[in-house]
Formats: sequence, structure tokens, C-alpha cells
Amino acid sequence: MSKFFKHLRVITRHRRLVRKVCFKIGIPLQGLTHDLSKFSREEFWTSVKHFTDGKFSPTMNERKELGYSLCWMHHKGRNKHHAEYWFDVNPVTKLYEPIKMPIKYLKEMFADRIAACKVYQGKGYTQSSPLEYLLSRNEHKLMHEETFKEIKRWLELLANVGEKEACKIIKKQKSY
Repeated sequence: MSKFFKHLRVITRHRRLVRKVCFKIGIPLQGLTHDLSKFSREEFWTSVKHFTDGKFSPTMNERKELGYSLCWMHHKGRNKHHAEYWFDVNPVTKLYEPIKMPIKYLKEMFADRIAACKVYQGKGYTQSSPLEYLLSRNEHKLMHEETFKEIKRWLELLANVGEKEACKIIKKQKSY
């Protein structure tokens, strides 16, 4: 099968898994529109070119080639469920700093992390996988302190009680 169809299969599976979780946690519109930028010229064709085996993001290969990923910069700038989207200049310090992510995008981030781990880890996925991934990447530096604490709490909940129960609890939450 060509890289085109393999990549298409990976992103459609990812979107389907995100959609399922988004419906469970009460954000169906975000589930339907999740990651549509992956079909843009800037993201799709770069990802096809750098596709390997579907075990990790093609942006990793683009970084190896260029030293950065234009595909990732395009993606994070258009998808509010990524922590990197939520940076702005602090009017006091005059430095770029993370700002608190609105809860509806944090919920989508939760769904995205579950789906990404399921897609990239395959049979190796466990309900602890998204938490382990979060903790392995120093992401507290990328997120507002409250945002990091909440996504970590939700992923700990997922690890401890499973997806079905975690989704019921997160669906009821209106703020953090």
C-alpha cells in the first residue's frame, strides 16, 4: 500500500477515535472537526512524504531533514487543543508565556492524547499510556500551570478508573 493510503488510514483512524471520546465527554462538534488541518496541503503532503510505519508522527522525520517541522508549526497554529497554541506575550514580563487553556479545548486534548496513544502504540496501549506520555515529555513547561495540573489529573483518572468512568466524570466538569 502506498504512503498516501497508509497515512490517510492513520489520520482517519485517529480522528475516529478522538470523535468517540469527544462524544462521550460532551463536545461532539469538536469531535467532528478535530484535526481537519491534517487534510490541508501544508500538512497532508508533508506527512505523506515523511510517513514511515505509522508508529510515530511524520513530523519527526521532517525535523530530522530540516531541523524543524513546518507541518507541525502549521498544525499547532490551527488546532486549539494543542498547548503550543496557547502562548502569548505577558503584558507585565513582555515574554511569551503559556496561558490557561479553555476547558472545551482541554477536553479535546484529553481525547486527542487517548487516540494518539492508541494509534501509535497499537496493542501496547494501556489506560496509563497517555499519562506516561505526558510525564515523559516535560510538558509542564509548555502549559499554564493550572492546565497542566488538570490534564494530568484527568489522565491519572483515566489510568485509575478507565476510559468509560473517566469520560463520565470529565463530561460533567464545566471549569477548572
